[in-house]
Parts: sequence; structure tokens; C-alpha cells
Amino acid sequence: MKNRPDLPEGLPKKERRKIKRAFYREQMNKQLRLGKLQKYGIIIAACLVFLAGGYWFIREASKPKPGEFVPTLGNEHIQNITDTHESYNSLPPTSGTHVNNKAPWGVSGSPIPDELQLHNLEDGGIMVQYNCTPDGDSQKEATDSAEGQDECQKLVAGLTAVIKKYKDKVILAPYPQLDTKIALTAWTKLDKFNEFNEERIEKFIKAYRGIDHHRV
Repeated sequence: MKNRPDLPEGLPKKERRKIKRAFYREQMNKQLRLGKLQKYGIIIAACLVFLAGGYWFIREASKPKPGEFVPTLGNEHIQNITDTHESYNSLPPTSGTHVNNKAPWGVSGSPIPDELQLHNLEDGGIMVQYNCTPDGDSQKEATDSAEGQDECQKLVAGLTAVIKKYKDKVILAPYPQLDTKIALTAWTKLDKFNEFNEERIEKFIKAYRGIDHHRV
């Protein structure tokens, strides 16, 4: 951009001043126009970012959540797991009567009673439970079959690798009554399937882990 106007030789001072004033006025107007364009450009860019963010949020919020919804049975507390209470409405349970204690987070080698694991769910935990022989008549069927044992070990190893990514709020445990190989539960949420699917498990955990369900 030019800093001074081109002035013809021999031009009177009055004319020179007039040309200079017009030149500098035009330069100032150009700067003002440029400033406005930059301002509008920033506003437009900000609007586009806002719209893109809003679109992403709406798209994510409208995506279906993993698993299926199971109506709540409340969260009444009992003293002992042997105390009588109403039956649960899913297998494994996703809400209902439970004790005050919680099972340790992480990997459990033994089944966790329904009345105990439900308190973990109430605290925002996720239960990942399995049964290597959901269609078998007994656990002996898996014991007698080397192939069955190998498949079970692979399943447990895969599930364990996923669960160990989380320091808390997730438990892996066997569930002998399960009618599928794998079941994922959160409070009022259930997902059951037969083939190991790391992405499906991760999606469920990330969707519901850490959401507290205590009644205020």
C-alpha cells in the first residue's frame, strides 16, 4: 500500500495539500473498510464454529444409547442379601432392592450376589458378567471339553483386558445363571450377546459409567 500520493512536478502548494488530504482520506477509508471486513470475518467464523458445535452436539445427543432400557424397581436397601424382597425384572438385575455394601471394583473370580452388585450399579458402576456355557446343562460340559475350556479362557482374557483399562466403576465376574455368554448392566440398562465385541463393551461402559443413581 502506498504511503504518499504521486504529485506532479511544479504543482502549487494549495493543490498539493488538496491532493494529499484526498489521498490520506482515501487511505483511512480503506483501513476502515478492511477493519470492518476483518470484524465481520471473525463474526462469521465464530458463527460457523458455533453452528458446527451445535450440529455435533445434537447429532451425538440423538444417537441411540447402547443396550436396552429396563424399568426401574427403585433402590430400597436391605440389611442382608438373604432378606426377602421383590423379584428383579431382568437377568442380571439392573435395579431394585440391594444391600448397603459394595463389591470391589475390578476382576472377580467368583459370582457376585445380585443384592450386592446392584449397589455398585447405583453408584454409577458397570457390571460385565459372563457364562461360557449358556446353553449347556452343567458346568461339567465345559470342564470335559478342552476346546470349550480354551474358548472360555479366551473370552475371559478378552473381557479382562477391557476391564483393566478402568481403575474403578467397572466389575468383571462370572454369572452362572446367564442365558447368553456376555451381559453388560448399568442402572436400568442391559445389553446381552454371545460374541466378544470390545467396541460394544467399551461403548456401553463409556455411556453409563460414573452416573450416580442415588435418590436425593
